[in-house]
Amino acid sequence: MSGREPLYSVQRRERIMDELREHGAVSVSALAAQLGVSELTVRRDINTLAQQGLVTRVHGGATLRSSLDTGVRSAAAPLPAKYTIGMVVPSLDYYWPPIVHGARAQAAQLRASLLLRASTYDSRDNRRQVEALLKTPGLHGLIVAPDTLGDDAIETLRWLDSLPVPVVLAERRVRTAAAARRLDSVASDHTAGAALAVHHLHEVGHTRIGLFIESENPTGRYVRRGWSSALESLGLPTDVAMLHGIRFDAPGREEAMDDALALLKSTRTTAVIVLPDPQAIALEQHALDRGVRVPHDLAIVAYDDDVARFGDPAITAVRPPKEFVGREAVNLLIARLEAGSSRPAYRVTLSPELHVRQSTLPASIPAATTMDEGDQTA
Repeated sequence: MSGREPLYSVQRRERIMDELREHGAVSVSALAAQLGVSELTVRRDINTLAQQGLVTRVHGGATLRSSLDTGVRSAAAPLPAKYTIGMVVPSLDYYWPPIVHGARAQAAQLRASLLLRASTYDSRDNRRQVEALLKTPGLHGLIVAPDTLGDDAIETLRWLDSLPVPVVLAERRVRTAAAARRLDSVASDHTAGAALAVHHLHEVGHTRIGLFIESENPTGRYVRRGWSSALESLGLPTDVAMLHGIRFDAPGREEAMDDALALLKSTRTTAVIVLPDPQAIALEQHALDRGVRVPHDLAIVAYDDDVARFGDPAITAVRPPKEFVGREAVNLLIARLEAGSSRPAYRVTLSPELHVRQSTLPASIPAATTMDEGDQTA
């Protein structure tokens, strides 16, 4: 595909594994078209994954590793772990599982053991979990995701920076006011992700593009910033529907969604970005129940892409590179361990992707030419 940047082999194989986890099976031809590489390249990637015992090769493609596949001999006993890494995440229910999976996979490749603790979004609980991990004998470093925007955030960042082991923030940024010189971080560029959504909606014909977000902490503030900046850069109207604190899954939801639809109508907003996915699906279903056609009367883009594909119609979504956030957090931590204090602090941002589905397709564009190949149904 012209204009597409080449994917490195590890990235391609991660994308192949993502497709397998979502669909259970993949075809060589579909993957080649989706990744913009030759079928021979995809076959080589599948062969490598099969040799690692991760997939089972089938005619024309691959499936997730089957217990019936005896073609891969048992691997030799793994080498002992070189590093012990503690990881604290605020949730294992939503958003964070792919980040944890990426961290586990990269830790295994780099001979590190990963000790996981689930916390909450409460800063005191997060600190308790970190302190518990610090008592682990032989702990080499930490990957954490504390609240970096609350009242105690600056103090928390300074405390993390003072710990006796190196710390990497995952899906969080180091605030300048904390003057934390040793903290590394890796985060999705949600500002750029929101701008992707605005530019897509503008390209398919919308000029009045709104935003509904559940919370500004921690992702919402960056999504709002990207949305606002993109409207300004494109010269689009800003007197459009904007809601903060939406809860379309809470008691009184029908009234809240009716109010949201009324706001969209009164502001002549024809497209809206919704954070996160479950709120986008709830809004879509309610709009259809009220006779508002999607995408004909209202186009919807979800932000997160955990469940957006289950909308009916399937919802276009911005997908943060969650698994790569986990992988890069491990990379940063081990690089710090191996380089020592001479290594400067790294503050890494990774770009999200836009997955176009039916919820934003204008009638003049056939779905088959615009949708992600992996999102098409047979």
